[in-house]
Amino acid sequence: MRREQSQQSEPVEYNARLRRKPGGSLYLIGVPIGHPDDITLRALDRLGRVDIVATEDPRATEALLRHHHLATRLTSYGPTKIKEKVAVLIDRLQQGASVALLSDCGSPVISDPGSLLVAAAHKHSIPVFSIPGPSAVTAAIAASGFSAEAFYFYGNITAPTRPGKNWLAPILARAEPTIVFCQTKSCLAILATIAKTAPRRRIALACDLTLQGETVFKGTARHVSTLLKRIQPPQAVTIIVGGRKLGAAEKMGTP
Repeated sequence: MRREQSQQSEPVEYNARLRRKPGGSLYLIGVPIGHPDDITLRALDRLGRVDIVATEDPRATEALLRHHHLATRLTSYGPTKIKEKVAVLIDRLQQGASVALLSDCGSPVISDPGSLLVAAAHKHSIPVFSIPGPSAVTAAIAASGFSAEAFYFYGNITAPTRPGKNWLAPILARAEPTIVFCQTKSCLAILATIAKTAPRRRIALACDLTLQGETVFKGTARHVSTLLKRIQPPQAVTIIVGGRKLGAAEKMGTP
């Protein structure tokens, strides 16, 4: 993979072209998915210098900042009144404040409403800079053993109900693996649905990535469910559903 040259400061061209008047910048900062030390030096430097940190979970972000001996003003971004919060943050940015957008873990905008703020910043010609970091998506697919030449990311799914099972059909039809996030409490129900619909499909279950109890199970959904029941309930779960083998018949159950 080609590596771009590291930059000590934001590109001058970007600011010159997009800033029509003095204003602040929006920084999208990736934070650890579990272990607090999985954060880049550039992210720590920027978190120590911005005026405001807008975060999905202020308590989680406060703990992360405290771990790294940082103190920055926090404001919540989500899960309610997103449009109002976007308007407030855009106003602060236009007044010259620098704002960092964080998720509770991983990369902002991925499976959270951060894109609304980013789109508004672009609309108002406010510079947006991405400071990448850990992601459960790439960490899970790397540890799964499935090919990562191409894959799909579905986002969050909840415990399936009869009207909501349509999410599974396109996933099972793909030749590439699909990555989904799910709540720990609904994981077994989701696995049961996969086991009933595609009993032979291989999946990987990544539990508590980067944490002390990190575990990756692989096999059919029924087999993985059995293994999951033998350990302490994980804090975070990512499911990777293997792709369908082209030209091979697969025994399918009734959804």
